Amino acid sequence: MFLALIYVCLSHFGGMKTLIVLLLLAAPFQRDSADCVMVFWNLENFFDYFDGETSDSDTEFSSRGGRHWTKRRFTAKCMSVSKALFSIGDRCGKLPDAIAVAEVENAFVLRKLIELTPLRRCGYKIIHYESPDPRGIDVALMYRPSSLRLISSRPCNIPGLATRDILLAQFVSPAGDSIAVMVNHHPSKYGGDASAQRRATAVSRMDALADSLKAEGWTEVVSLGDFNDTPESDLYRNLDRSWVNLAAELSRRGEGSIRFDGRWQLIDQCFVTRRLERNSHMEVCDLPCISVRDAAHSGQKPFRTYSGPRYIGGVSDHYPIVVIIDGFL
Repeated sequence: MFLALIYVCLSHFGGMKTLIVLLLLAAPFQRDSADCVMVFWNLENFFDYFDGETSDSDTEFSSRGGRHWTKRRFTAKCMSVSKALFSIGDRCGKLPDAIAVAEVENAFVLRKLIELTPLRRCGYKIIHYESPDPRGIDVALMYRPSSLRLISSRPCNIPGLATRDILLAQFVSPAGDSIAVMVNHHPSKYGGDASAQRRATAVSRMDALADSLKAEGWTEVVSLGDFNDTPESDLYRNLDRSWVNLAAELSRRGEGSIRFDGRWQLIDQCFVTRRLERNSHMEVCDLPCISVRDAAHSGQKPFRTYSGPRYIGGVSDHYPIVVIIDGFL
């Protein structure tokens, strides 16, 4: 409950009271674990509330657009995302060292996510690049420099496709260990066989990037994101044998990150290179604060922001995934 207590203090007090709480409790928290905790979360159309007229989606998700996406609703979503991340921290014993996200419009959204919430006290830095996606949504990464020192980052385009780039960031831990992180949001299933080919192109690009990293001496690579397909897909059969899909066993057990017609699908996945296989594992975070009862079927499902065009006040139609690398930091 340590992080939950910090969240409450930061949300409702501030000033000297907050500093006292943090000084008393932060030291044991920082010594809690040498594990590296990474999160990936598709944040479901996380647009700002301005109409920049850069795309139809940008207009739709604005104060005057069809979704009536106001500053108040935007701020509420920021607070809900922050609360969920602190809850993940409670589960893991520490806040995530890196938070990868998809379906964010721009750097403004990420800055406000940090500035308007208790995350502002946690030292996160932002890596974001605009992509050629026609809807104007990107992937991004937030990280804590106290855990991961950034060496370089760049967007890696998918050849021939106007879609989300793969974000590549390279880090060194305080102990001197290096790790490369890729953030993915592969093309959706809309479009039948053509969409499958687009996803195959994205998977091939991811694989080629790993080969280039290996040639440069980067043998510890994590590639996580929304792959818009399940681990059983034929798309992954031609991957280099150095990859291990941490989501595969979870999917075989029937776990999922999205729910469609009452059935779970695990399309949010994490691939790691063999060097990380033994000390890495993945979990789906079905937190109560981001869940709602499935009225059409039994059980719970992710509490999304919109149901069709109707605002219902949730966070996302995806659950976040957590990847833990034991003893890396």
